Amino acid sequence: MIKFCKQIAIFLSLVFSTKAYSQLALETPGVESVLYVSTQKNQPLIVGLGGSEGGNAWASDYWKKTRDRFLEKGYAFLAIGYFGCKGAPDTLNKIAIEQVYQAIEIATKNALINKNKIAIIGGSRGADLALLLGSYYSNISCVVSIVGSNAVFPGHTNHFSSSCWTFENQELPFVPVNDASIPFLMKRDLRGAFTAMLTDTTAVNIAAIKVEQINGPVLFLSATKDEVCPSTPMADNMVNRLKNKNFKYYYEHKSFEGGHTAPLQQFDYIFSFLEKYFIKKEDY
Repeated sequence: MIKFCKQIAIFLSLVFSTKAYSQLALETPGVESVLYVSTQKNQPLIVGLGGSEGGNAWASDYWKKTRDRFLEKGYAFLAIGYFGCKGAPDTLNKIAIEQVYQAIEIATKNALINKNKIAIIGGSRGADLALLLGSYYSNISCVVSIVGSNAVFPGHTNHFSSSCWTFENQELPFVPVNDASIPFLMKRDLRGAFTAMLTDTTAVNIAAIKVEQINGPVLFLSATKDEVCPSTPMADNMVNRLKNKNFKYYYEHKSFEGGHTAPLQQFDYIFSFLEKYFIKKEDY
């Protein structure tokens, strides 16, 4: 009898701790979008952007456990694939950021979503996109950049001659591949190549992401031994830019020991940040 009662208790705890949600494929030109939303009202929206791996990473089984944690905490979740998936470009090159934003706007038409509470979480190239979206659109109220860049870089083509991103049919200025970076590229040393490209300070200043235009708190996560890009110095650069521009919202840079993917194991830190500075943004 005692064993039976324990089984019933476990069953009931599972039932009442798991909130039912709907999975909706949205019609969003140029990108693939999947919205996960529960039945409760006024849900803050988390937008998830993957990196240079392509596809719609946050809609995958790999990220289901983390995605479900957002849902259990009362967030709606929008997974966006901006290249390498259905309806999106094949290559990470000249991606129209306004099309990504349009997908966010379409998601916020859902009556259960609080359109005044939108946070974007991006990793690697997706972090660059998250920062750009926040800098271009004032209703983005929080950005989490995981191993992101402080400037725009070339698209992933054979000649690196075009920008990763466009806005209103114009390529965003980007840091070009310079002579110093070519030896690193030839031996597939990506961090070395990015470091060499960043020595072109004139180009970096022109291509810099205007993080000071973000209308809400910003969290930068970086990796101390990042083998892909110098993510810790890049995050430091953005923090200094915010300081120099007298950014009025809370911002923080947290670096983690390890390689490029190390911060992806730190979602407890992200959840804590969102709870303190995004959900209670009106207090800051």
